Amino acid sequence: MSQLARWLKRLVLGFVALLLLYQLWLFGWVLWWNWVNPDNTRFMSIRLDELRVKDPQAQLKKQWAGYDRISANLKHALIAAEDAKFVDHEGFDWEGIQNAIEKNQKKGRIVAGGSTISQQLAKNLFLTPAKTPWRKAEEAVITLMLEAVWSKQRIFEVYLNVIEWGNGVFGAEAAARHYYGVSAAQLSREQAARLAGMVPSPRFYDRNRNAPGLARKTAIILARMPSADVP
Repeated sequence: MSQLARWLKRLVLGFVALLLLYQLWLFGWVLWWNWVNPDNTRFMSIRLDELRVKDPQAQLKKQWAGYDRISANLKHALIAAEDAKFVDHEGFDWEGIQNAIEKNQKKGRIVAGGSTISQQLAKNLFLTPAKTPWRKAEEAVITLMLEAVWSKQRIFEVYLNVIEWGNGVFGAEAAARHYYGVSAAQLSREQAARLAGMVPSPRFYDRNRNAPGLARKTAIILARMPSADVP
């Protein structure tokens, strides 16, 4: 074996070792957060850095609310809006992904995602918004970790508390107070459906709260909520 081949082999082995160490580091956080509520996420850090470009004193609006202190209306609304098969799948909704691909091909642009709640949580906890093959691959690995270690209720509880709901607004409690001046436990069906409709574009809807499209989405979510299964 030539010296060049030996160096290439060492580089490849070194890269694989670093990759495995990184996955173990991620898995360690997944294990830890099964018992301890995450105070911060990668998405939160990114948004806070963006806010502090304009205001160095900016702070995020967030407050943890336990699963039992979040309105059942919001739970049903989010399942209806984001992941109807959440309690049944193991992290991926293959039919939903196929449907999203077909919609995007038909429109010639990305109009649907197909990501499950578990995938969205994986992205929010550890990754960036960049839509790259590496990021999607890492998202899939983390999703498998979450589904293997956490219960569906834990996945949903953390999701409800860390997703973005406006400009600097994260989690159900902060969202309920930001938009309606009530706690997450007090959200009505209509309020919950409207908040669920905001999830794909939270900062846009924070600026455009009377957008016609949001009213249509809210009506669709309200109709689907009675059939939504929550953990």
